[in-house]
Amino acid sequence: MADLKKLAEEIVGLTLLEAQELKTILKDEYGIEPAAGGAVMMAGPAGGDAGAAEEEKTEFDVILKAAGAQKINVIKEVRAITGLGLKEAKELVEAGGKAVKEGCDKAEAEDIKGKLEAAGAEVELK
Repeated sequence: MADLKKLAEEIVGLTLLEAQELKTILKDEYGIEPAAGGAVMMAGPAGGDAGAAEEEKTEFDVILKAAGAQKINVIKEVRAITGLGLKEAKELVEAGGKAVKEGCDKAEAEDIKGKLEAAGAEVELK
């Protein structure tokens, strides 16, 4: 029982990129695919009012903390997401700590975060 609890805690703690890698491993090596209809909902941290306030949040800001080593790929993703020109996207990426997109729903925010992390960026949702 303790081993299962530890495994559950590890799965809940996965980043979006790690969860995608786990999905690929389960599909390729074990033939296990998610059910039709989509994503697995991850439970928030246990705890009174703080947990309830976290669940109620409906709008998120995607903040680019750092571009990482592959800055050109991050600039390309930022351009695709925002529709900015090359110069503006480059300035946003180089500035760091700037919002790439504000006021989007959780699914869109997670999608954008995943794309930017795949390009090598460090991203935060607020």
